[in-house]
Amino acid sequence: MGTAGQVLTTDGTTASFGDISGGASWQAVQTGNFNANVGEGYFVNTASAAITATLPGSPVLGDFISFIDYAGTFDTNNLTIGRNGKNIQGTAADLTVATERAGFTLVYVDSTQGWLLQNN
Repeated sequence: MGTAGQVLTTDGTTASFGDISGGASWQAVQTGNFNANVGEGYFVNTASAAITATLPGSPVLGDFISFIDYAGTFDTNNLTIGRNGKNIQGTAADLTVATERAGFTLVYVDSTQGWLLQNN
């Protein structure tokens, strides 16, 4: 028997109850450099200075992280996504975001392509 809010799932053989999952767990507004965590979303305020968000060092297939330009200032003070040793969009370079009001999600696929933009 499950608990309130759970759903019935199956692996093709065994049925069990599980929690509903999906979507980012949104965090408080970030105003300085930070380490981004898988499954989280970040409102990033670069009104005072450029900010670097460092990606996790050991991602696995399907891990995702979302970012939103809180103050509309990525064009003035950029957000840098630190790759932490993994490719971003198939390139061994950090990602610089300089578009005002940008909102996007990065999803990890593999060691060749690394983190890919889900939306931009």
